Amino acid sequence: MSNVKALIHELRETALHPQKAVIKSITVTGKDAIGCFPIYTPEEIIYASGYLPVGMWGGKTEIRHADKYLQSFCCSIMRANVEYGVQGTYNMLKAIVLPTFCDTLKCVCENWKVAVPHIPIIATVYPQNRSIKAGFEYLVTEFHRTKKEMESITRTIISDKKIEEAFAIYEEYREVMREFVSLAPKYANIINAKDRHLIIKAAYFMDKKIYTEMIKELNNHLKLMPEDFFSGVKMIGTGLLSEPVELLNILVENNISIVADDFAQESRQFRVLTRDEGTAVEKMAYRIIDQKGCTFLYEEQKTKGEMLINMVKDNNAHAVFVCMMKFCDPEEFDYPIIKEELEKAGIPILYIETDMQLDSYEQIRTRIQSFSEMLV
Repeated sequence: MSNVKALIHELRETALHPQKAVIKSITVTGKDAIGCFPIYTPEEIIYASGYLPVGMWGGKTEIRHADKYLQSFCCSIMRANVEYGVQGTYNMLKAIVLPTFCDTLKCVCENWKVAVPHIPIIATVYPQNRSIKAGFEYLVTEFHRTKKEMESITRTIISDKKIEEAFAIYEEYREVMREFVSLAPKYANIINAKDRHLIIKAAYFMDKKIYTEMIKELNNHLKLMPEDFFSGVKMIGTGLLSEPVELLNILVENNISIVADDFAQESRQFRVLTRDEGTAVEKMAYRIIDQKGCTFLYEEQKTKGEMLINMVKDNNAHAVFVCMMKFCDPEEFDYPIIKEELEKAGIPILYIETDMQLDSYEQIRTRIQSFSEMLV
């Protein structure tokens, strides 16, 4: 039990202090870092270049400079990222890779060149028509273009062998994470909603090889322990991410556990099984092609609602927790469809709109407490 607590504590501290964690990872690995904007950045290419991919998921900061580049109705994660860039918080990064999934990300791509000119940025454009052959072929070409730009910035040669090796490291990471999220609900009294999130988030600020070994060790310790009985409310989480952390504190206060998730920052990163055929770059492309139920990837037949319903049934959950990042257009556009499908299935929905710069949580606390009491 002490080993489990020690591992959880170390991973929690890593996630809570990203800048400190990244600087530590740079020191430990001897690698320089390259930033990855959300979501689905081709990290394997960065890793293959000999650099350390690190996540850029915003944070709570006073917006003093970002207003020059992004309006107040833009996603607060992007506003925080630009603010950190201008402030110099990201000066340890040698470059940025940015996937252009939404209008705000597209704006950031060009604004970054003016706001933070000393940190070069590489845009990776993903296809929306993923189900057709041309979409797959385009994505493979786009990954190769990203690789060439990475080679130019880092002054390295990224061989196919290096990408294969990096892909194998990331495949092991994804496999271990799938095991972790299946184990965590069985130990909900040990790994609460906040710890679950922070354990997963820590991966963005560490070398994946080192992080994977830590999660392997955690999984092995958990499997030796008897499963515990959780008497609280079990929820399926969905949204861009389950932050700010103060929100997770309220879930823990009300004895709410996230037994499975559809968060872009969490399970969407590793839930897709990789196809056997193709090169490493083609397998990376197939992982995007095969991703279902993600609001950032176009689907003619929306599968997210059905997916959430099945997750509720499979995990004996009481409700779905929709954590809606304010002004996240892709998530907001799909919510009415999801809401209708969940209501038809008789599944309660807890809808909470969040912002990285929130100061007061009392209304949210009241809503979550009332919702929890109704279910109990």
